Amino acid sequence: MGLVSGREVIKECVSRGLVAGAFNTTNLETTMGIVRAVESTAVPTFIQVAPTNAVLSGYEYIHDMVSRRIAETDVPIALHLDHGRTLDDVRSALSAGFTSIMMDASGHPYRENMELSAEARSLCPARYSLEAELGSIGGKEDDQGPERESTTDPGQVADFVSAAGCDMLAVSVGNVHGYAPYARLDLDLLRRVQNASAVPLVIHGGSGLPVEQLGVLSDYGVVKVNVASDLRNAMIRTFGEAYAANPNEYSLIRVSGKAVEAIAGVVEHRIRTFNPRLGSHVAQR
Repeated sequence: MGLVSGREVIKECVSRGLVAGAFNTTNLETTMGIVRAVESTAVPTFIQVAPTNAVLSGYEYIHDMVSRRIAETDVPIALHLDHGRTLDDVRSALSAGFTSIMMDASGHPYRENMELSAEARSLCPARYSLEAELGSIGGKEDDQGPERESTTDPGQVADFVSAAGCDMLAVSVGNVHGYAPYARLDLDLLRRVQNASAVPLVIHGGSGLPVEQLGVLSDYGVVKVNVASDLRNAMIRTFGEAYAANPNEYSLIRVSGKAVEAIAGVVEHRIRTFNPRLGSHVAQR
C-alpha cells in the first residue's frame, strides 16, 4: 500500500471507532517492531519522529526506512512529524515525503499559536493532515519541556480549530510527556473539549497513563494517542539486559532481533489497550 495521508488514517479510525497509536521511531529496529505489531492488529497507525530525533539521520532517511518497510503492508500508515516547532521543521518534513504534520506552537501566545498553525496548514498539501496543540502539555519530550504548563481552555477550542484549519487537536488535560506513571486525565475537561471541537482530539504522553483511561478514549473523541517512552525503554532495556547477562556479547543481530520483538510486543499491547473491542473491529475490516 505504501504511505497514506494522515487524513486517511483519521477517516478510517473514526468510521470504525478506533484509536490510532502514534509511535515514535528513530532507527530500523524500532520501525520494524512498530510495523510488525500494526500488521498483527490491522489498526491504522501513525509512525512519527520529532525534530529532536531527526537530527540523528535526517527526515529523508526516516521516510525511506519507513516507506520501504511498509511497501507490502495493507494497513493504512501515515508518516507524521511530531512536535514541529518551526515552519522550517514543517517544510523539511514535507520535502522528505511526510504525509502528516504537527505544528506545535503551543509555547507561543494564543494568537501566535493560531497564526503559526494556520500558516503550517497553508504549507501542507490539502490531502495531508495537520495537528495543532492548544494548551501546553507538561513533562519533557526528548529533554525539551514547556516553560509553563497550561490546560486546554474549552472556550478557545472552536475558534482555534476553525482559524488553524487543523484536522486534529492535541490537548492538555492532565497528560504528561515522557514516562509519568502519576499522570491522570481530567476526563470531565476532556469531555468539555470534545464538545467544543469540530475535529478529533490527540493525547500525548500515552506511555504513563492508566489502562482504564486509555481504553475509553474513543468515547471522548480521541483519534490518536502518542507513545514514545515505552518503545525506547524496550529497546534500551533489551540491549542492557544482553550486556548484563554477557559483557562479551558480540552478536548485534541477535540482540537487535530481540529488541524488535520487545518493541513489537509493547506496540501491540498499546494498540489493544486503546481499542479494547479490537477483535470485532478487525473482523469487520
